[in-house]
Order: sequence, then structure tokens, then C-alpha cells
Amino acid sequence: MKKEIAAIGIIVLSIVFFECSNPKQPEIKAVYTPDSKELYNSIVHMDSVLFGAYNICDLPTMADCFSEDIEFYHDKGGLMTNKDSIMAATKKNICGKVTRVLIQGSIEVYAIAGYGAIEMGQHYFINNQEPKPEHPSIGKFVHTWKNEGGKWRLTRVISLH
Repeated sequence: MKKEIAAIGIIVLSIVFFECSNPKQPEIKAVYTPDSKELYNSIVHMDSVLFGAYNICDLPTMADCFSEDIEFYHDKGGLMTNKDSIMAATKKNICGKVTRVLIQGSIEVYAIAGYGAIEMGQHYFINNQEPKPEHPSIGKFVHTWKNEGGKWRLTRVISLH
């Protein structure tokens, strides 16, 4: 019986020692709150401009949202680094065929000092050539926006489906 009590005591002391010597981990924020509501609103607006144009095939407006040094990383399509090629692929594969739907409340925006902002969010695409799925596949995206003389332009896109 004495050995069992001693073993329990050692276990309790080990747990207390571990808890006291192990610093607390930082808590993860449950809800995103933008650091700058003005920046957040600007980037959310640009997202709506870009994908509003995408959804109606307004290629000039879309092209104006992309920087000349655009890099577009697509998990299925690979890397594209030419703005004209991106626009041609959009015209061929997207126009009149695909609609983007943003998951409301999913956008997060983080400032990049002296450059612009990172936008992260979730969305899905509806293929207008097929029946609408009951449970669309939700994808994630990361956009790097650069403020080019007061004009927001995308320089990097990561699209994950």
C-alpha cells in the first residue's frame, strides 16, 4: 500500500512540475477582427470588383486588377506568370462557364508594411455547364495586393481547391 501511495505521489508531483515548468501556449483567436477596418474594407471591395468582373467576363476590369508582375499559383493548373496568358485562359475556360461564390465572412486581411496587404478567404465555383452541386467543394485562396500609387493590384494569387 505504501508503494502505491508513493507512486501516486510521484505522478502528482511530476504533473505539477510539468505544468509549472511548461509555459502556457498562446491562445488562438476564435474570431477574426481586422487590425484596420479601412484596409479590410478596401481589400474586400477589390475582391468584389475582381470577381464581379470574373463572373460577367469583364476582362478589361479583371486585367486592371492584376499587376504586370502577376504570379498565379493554382493547385491543379500550376503556375502562370504572364498577365496576357491568364486573361486568355480566363476567356477560354471561365467566361460564361464558371461563377465564383465567396463564403461570406471568410475574408481576412493583413497589412504588409510598405507594400500592401494579404487577403485570405474561402470560396467555391459553380460550373454553369453542369447541374448545381448540393454540396460544393470549398476552396481556399491567398491574394497578395500591392498598392501601386493608390491603385490596388494583385501581384500573387494562390488558389487551392
